[in-house]
Amino acid sequence: MSAPILTDTAALARNRARAARQPALFLHELVADEVQDRLSEVKRTFTDVTIVTPWPEVWAGRIGGARIIPDAEILDLAPESQDLVVHALSLHWSNDPVGQLIQCARALRPDGLMMAVLFGGQTLSELRAVLAQAESEMRGGLAPRVLPMAEIRDLGGLLQRSGLALPVADSQSQRVAYRDLFHLMRDLRDMGEVNALNDRLRRFTGRGIFLRAASLYGEHFPEGDRIAATFEMVYLTGWKPHESQQKPLRPGSAAHSLAEALNAAPPLTSGAIGRSDSD
Repeated sequence: MSAPILTDTAALARNRARAARQPALFLHELVADEVQDRLSEVKRTFTDVTIVTPWPEVWAGRIGGARIIPDAEILDLAPESQDLVVHALSLHWSNDPVGQLIQCARALRPDGLMMAVLFGGQTLSELRAVLAQAESEMRGGLAPRVLPMAEIRDLGGLLQRSGLALPVADSQSQRVAYRDLFHLMRDLRDMGEVNALNDRLRRFTGRGIFLRAASLYGEHFPEGDRIAATFEMVYLTGWKPHESQQKPLRPGSAAHSLAEALNAAPPLTSGAIGRSDSD
C-alpha cells in the first residue's frame, strides 16, 4: 500500500513563488549561520558539497564551491559524488523524507557527512492550539491547517533508516514576537510556509474563525504587548559508513565490569569540592 500524500506539491510551489516576491527568510539565514558554525568545528575539508534548498539566495557563497539544488522529489545527486550534503529546512514538506535522506546518503562517499535541518514538532504550537480551539468552538470540528511536524525522538530514527552511521539529532528553538496573529500569518506567507497540505479545506474560511483565534492567541501566548511564536529547528547529522569510524563494543567484550570500576574509584573527600586556594 502506498504511503499517504501529505503535501500538495503544486500548492507548495505556488506558495513559494508568491513568497519569492518579497521573501522573509530570516529563519533560513539563522539555519545557514548555524550550519556554518557546526561545520567549522569538523576537523576536515569538504571539497565536493551540495546544498538542497528552495532558497538558493540564502546559501550563495556561504560554502565555497558548493552546488545548490532544489528539493525535488528526485534530487540531482550522483552516487558517491559528494563528501558533504546539506538538506536545508525543507525536509518537513517532503512526502518521502526517508527517501530524501537515502538519496543524500547514496550521494556521499565513504566517511562523507550529511546534515539535514527541518522544522520540529514544537514549531507553531501556539498557532495550532488557538486555531484548533477557535474552529472547535465555531464549527464543532477541526480542519488541517498547519503542517504536522515530527518530534525529535522520531526524527533521529530516520538517520538510521537511511543507512547513515554515528547519527545525532538535536534541536534549537527560536521564539519570535509578532504584533498579532495576522502579522504572523503574513510572515508565514512570505516564508512560503502557509498551508500546502493535500487534505486542506478547499473552501473559503470565514474571517470570524481567525478573529477568534487572534483573540485566543493574545490571551494564552502574550509576549508583552505582542504574541509569541515558536519555531523549532531540528538538526540531523550522520556519516556514510567507513571502516575508520568508531564502532560500539560488542556486548560482553568489556575488559572490566561496572562493579570493578565502582570498587576501584577513590572515595570523595567531604568539603573538598568547589574550594579555592584561599579558603
